[in-house]
Amino acid sequence: MFEQIQQWAKALENSSLAAWVASSGYLFPICECIHVVGLALVIGTISIVDLRLLGWASRQRSVMDLTRQMLPLTWIGFGIAVLSGTLMFISNASHYVGVIYFQLKFVFLALAALNMLVFHVLTLRSVASWDRAPKPPIPVRAAGAFSLGCWIIIVFLGRWVGFVVD
Repeated sequence: MFEQIQQWAKALENSSLAAWVASSGYLFPICECIHVVGLALVIGTISIVDLRLLGWASRQRSVMDLTRQMLPLTWIGFGIAVLSGTLMFISNASHYVGVIYFQLKFVFLALAALNMLVFHVLTLRSVASWDRAPKPPIPVRAAGAFSLGCWIIIVFLGRWVGFVVD
């Protein structure tokens, strides 16, 4: 299976777009800067909500009001991060797919997404009973803590990818 992933990564790497990103002396660093801005928007807005879910910040605000305000910004940041991250990835895809930190970053992204899905599908069903509570119930706080933990790990793993060389 890894061999097929490597072939797919090599094909991406051989595209004209990937060659342009890789050969340009300025495009990769620009993508990197844009990626950091996108991630800051994603992690900043998610952290605001997670800290509210934990009961550590914005305790006077409704969880739903805060979530409604932050979610559009989160998705904008996510789109920016995905686009810029994809451009950086394709420039050296066959290398990145073999880097354990890169692989783990996507494991934690999947865990964060699963946590968000479970939270939005199950936990929010009872939001009327805890929406304005300064300290939400334990399952809500656990979702916030898990999300915050995943995003902290994602940042560290993503940063570590840059330190791994061929």
